[in-house]
Amino acid sequence: MAEDERESLFMWLMMLFLPEECYVEFFEEFNFFDVSCWKIALSKGLGYYAIIGSLLVKIPQIIKIVNSKSGEGISLLGVFLELTAVSALWAYAVANSYPFSTYGDAMFLVVQTLTIGFLCQWFNDKHGQAFGFVGVYALVMWFLLSGMTPMPVLATLQGSNIFLILVAKLSQAQTNYRNGHTGQLSAITVFLLTTCVYARIFTTIQETGDLLTVSVYIVAALANSLILVQVLYYWDATITYLDKQERKKKL
Repeated sequence: MAEDERESLFMWLMMLFLPEECYVEFFEEFNFFDVSCWKIALSKGLGYYAIIGSLLVKIPQIIKIVNSKSGEGISLLGVFLELTAVSALWAYAVANSYPFSTYGDAMFLVVQTLTIGFLCQWFNDKHGQAFGFVGVYALVMWFLLSGMTPMPVLATLQGSNIFLILVAKLSQAQTNYRNGHTGQLSAITVFLLTTCVYARIFTTIQETGDLLTVSVYIVAALANSLILVQVLYYWDATITYLDKQERKKKL
């Protein structure tokens, strides 16, 4: 690769994280002490971390459900409410023309959360309900993203996310407490979700300044932290429970 091609590639990579003025400041003026540019770079980096993390965040959960052929320990109400919350966030961000780095993870979370909801119903022998759930969701999401939904409606949905997220996560927390274990809940998924949401607080403040969305992320971060604490607290009890279930299947 020629030197000018390497320089062009480097510039293209840096421009993913920096506006042109910051690229000039760092790599042409060699001023590495510009605080505002460092904030932008950090925000972009955290934003892409959240997006990349969202590509895989619920895959461990999906694999656990498929391998066990069970959604044991997963609150279906929590899944539905979380799907509603993430979908509202996605539609609200698109309507406001926010940068993709501030909401891209919502798209991938929607697909994975929808899959979990489908699988939980499928393995509960509710096949028709599972397909109906996906079909109805697709129609609703099409309408929300079509541009026909009034902004006040989208803003109301986004504001309701605080309540939806609280109910969703508290429903899961109650299920964990009642069971005395976290069942098929994936520790990796919970950890990635929690860290990605904390990253989103900073990126939203830095890139949009939307206090409504920031409030939603703060509530989501605290609620996810509660589930993460439960995963750690019930770690041994969960392993014991899953071992017993595995032995029962082999009998």
